[in-house]
Amino acid sequence: MKVSPVFLSMCLTAITATAQSADIIVGYDSQRRNWETDSLSTTKMTLLANANEAKYFNDISLWADSLSATPEGKKQYQQIIMAACMTQMPDGSISIDMRKGPVKKVYTYVFSNLSDGNLRYYSKFGDEQLYYDEPLDEMQWSIGDSVQNIMGFECILAETDYHGRHWKAWFTPDIPVSFGPWKLHGLPGLILKASAETGFVFTATGIEKTDRKLSAMYSAENYQKADRKKALAQDEHFLNNREAYISARHNGSVKFEYNISDRPKYNVAKYAIEPDYAD
Repeated sequence: MKVSPVFLSMCLTAITATAQSADIIVGYDSQRRNWETDSLSTTKMTLLANANEAKYFNDISLWADSLSATPEGKKQYQQIIMAACMTQMPDGSISIDMRKGPVKKVYTYVFSNLSDGNLRYYSKFGDEQLYYDEPLDEMQWSIGDSVQNIMGFECILAETDYHGRHWKAWFTPDIPVSFGPWKLHGLPGLILKASAETGFVFTATGIEKTDRKLSAMYSAENYQKADRKKALAQDEHFLNNREAYISARHNGSVKFEYNISDRPKYNVAKYAIEPDYAD
């Protein structure tokens, strides 16, 4: 259910900087181009935010990570996946299709905190779980005078150059939260839509009032600190040499059903959301 701009504004005015709960939850469609097929794909993402903090994530991934954070929960998660993905065939054999279950596919988590002045980004780069920090003041916006109605909110256009891409974002001052999808932040209002060249688009799909906790990263000890550009370069190397990594992990016993040489190379300029690492 969508919350009215006036109601949200009244709620957010009373937020204190020490709040540990979110005040709004926003759903986003995250659209980008698949580098192997060149087709557009959409992922459901969520933003929890108050006036001081924000957490951006995928709900299925958060559920999977919360269960997997304890030995008992991890066992339960594996049982759920097997029950959803495993089918007994007429001949008695077992077929497993991981596409049927609530399997974690998105590794991105973004935590932003105005008091600290930092953003922390967790993800999987290649076959390693890494995180890095960056200052929030790195993103500087130019606010224009164009106006667009999005989900019943009057939104204003703002633009910025960030890590190799030019972003256009539509934010609403009616919701005084300076966050948005992915890493986008720093405007005097919630970002409801943003886009950059070559097919990167974030679009809000719903906004509600909430008191969900802004919980910390599950199993944060499993992530190693990294340099942003080096992590992105590492991920590109993995994508271009994925079969070699998999083969090495299994002592060369893996056979692939396609010709590796036919697979396209990763095009940084077209598919990387932050192409500046390759400069």
